Amino acid sequence: MPKIQANGVELYYELHGPESADVLVLSNGVFANTQSWVYQKPVLSRHFRLLLYDCRGQGQSEHPAGPYSMELHADDLKGLLDALGIARAHIGGISYGGEISLIFGYRYPAATKSVIAVSAVSQVDPLLRGIIEGWKITVALRDGEKFFWLTHTDNFSEGWIARNWAFLQASIPRYQALDFDAALCLLDSFLGLNITGELHRIQAPTLIVCGEKDALKPRQYAERIVREIPQAEFVLIPDAGHAVMWEKPEVLNSVILGFLLKQQPAAGNQ
Repeated sequence: MPKIQANGVELYYELHGPESADVLVLSNGVFANTQSWVYQKPVLSRHFRLLLYDCRGQGQSEHPAGPYSMELHADDLKGLLDALGIARAHIGGISYGGEISLIFGYRYPAATKSVIAVSAVSQVDPLLRGIIEGWKITVALRDGEKFFWLTHTDNFSEGWIARNWAFLQASIPRYQALDFDAALCLLDSFLGLNITGELHRIQAPTLIVCGEKDALKPRQYAERIVREIPQAEFVLIPDAGHAVMWEKPEVLNSVILGFLLKQQPAAGNQ
């Protein structure tokens, strides 16, 4: 289980794929971990050196006392890349991890080959704030099952829930195993997100992806991000909710690969 000190915190990480390939970083959703990329890892690691990691407060990484901030997570990721000797990478992630990627893109342009933000926002509008404040109340009760029942309809589309109900119910123990103190730090960190005015600083090619049926962070957030970034392109994935990495993994993998392969220099220009 590889761990490394980065920016004053111990981070768990995994590296997959050919050592000579470009590095692709994928940052997790807020309560996810490296295992959440199960459908992406075997595909993307065939073409890229895939770096998965748990940010502070997540999974197998250190869970220090808060407060955290989204900027701190981006600084942690830069520390991880430095500790691993990686000068530049494609910086991607979903939801909370997508927001880390956006911040990394303008804080560390020299280390950023491209930015990929899936199911992400650049600010927290009132409806989203209300949802997350409700999450905080349930997390404070330290009842993982109640937290599951409150949040699963925010994270998945209705059709996917109907088709995967047994799988979802089986995930309740994972909710019960959450570090609730760290979870509150992560949620507070997200509620402090307000970076719309900084997005114009991202100069790297950028891919913004949203699920058509994302009820938690709907498409107007993605469209706002695209308007602010000079080299952004937008892909809307049909019939997918917030957790598009699980709901439409083949489509998401194809979209990411297509975007990244466009960034590769032609053989004659290398």
